[in-house]
Amino acid sequence: MLEDKAYAATRLERILKGKARSKSYHGTAVQLVRLEKLLRRSAQRRSVRSSKRPKLRYPGHLPIMAKKDEIVTTIRKRQVVIISGETGSGKSTQIPKMCLEAGRGLGGMIGCTQPRRIAATTIAHRIAEELGEELGRSVGYKIRFSDRTPRDAYIKIMTDGILLAELQSDAALYCYDTIIIDEAHERSVNIDFLLGVLKRLLCSRPELKVIISSATLETEKFSLFFNNAPVIEVSGKVFPVEVRYRPHDQDSEEAGDITYVDTAVAAVEEIRAEDPTGDMLVFMPTEQDIIDTCERLKGRLDDKQNILPLFARLPGS
Repeated sequence: MLEDKAYAATRLERILKGKARSKSYHGTAVQLVRLEKLLRRSAQRRSVRSSKRPKLRYPGHLPIMAKKDEIVTTIRKRQVVIISGETGSGKSTQIPKMCLEAGRGLGGMIGCTQPRRIAATTIAHRIAEELGEELGRSVGYKIRFSDRTPRDAYIKIMTDGILLAELQSDAALYCYDTIIIDEAHERSVNIDFLLGVLKRLLCSRPELKVIISSATLETEKFSLFFNNAPVIEVSGKVFPVEVRYRPHDQDSEEAGDITYVDTAVAAVEEIRAEDPTGDMLVFMPTEQDIIDTCERLKGRLDDKQNILPLFARLPGS
């Protein structure tokens, strides 16, 4: 395992320096025997991980599947890969599994960062489900105040803030052999800092693989930053869209008589009256608007309708 390899190299250097200053060959021999046992256990653990790697299953309907073979081959050949694709292409859930197929996740975990906690937990659950396993076996997640990553996990989904925090105790990130930065186009401070750290690590860790997953924006910048890393473009999934416009009562809005919540509730009721089947997404400006809209709809729609809020700070429970 990569962690053990790094520890053994540091430990061996200290032992040899100590031997040069001391004439106690017996003490040096004992330390070397202990180190050998550690490396044997590490090699055995890697062998077990290789034999117990989960059976991979992919949903065939996702657009990214058309590029699966190209992605797997490129990951094997190149140290850094940029994968560009629109929302709905399947990047977040399928790239970690493709890394497994490329032989990653054996010497260390495949780490995948997400900008938001709810995305990290949801994606981890989804990947585990697609592998036919319960969360906490081959796949785990770590967010603030919650860590469901077992010691022998192959895939770990986490927020970018968690990976930054781990740098304090593991500056070279030896517990990972592959790191995926998802939603890199958001270019937050955390993401930009991680990209800089990873570029520095690539020289000292030639076995480390870095995958940058982004929307179609700024892929050329990412490629140039990582020394002309290859870019693989994945098409998105296009759905038919019908645009409707509701009457705009500017006077009532300016007077405060009508709010975004009022308008959203009215639109939902109008659409439901025309077609009560199917699901619906309602986008609101703020977290409080989402909560207020949900409460209003619960009092107006029948009990058969499941009304669920969704925002970045939503608790995991």
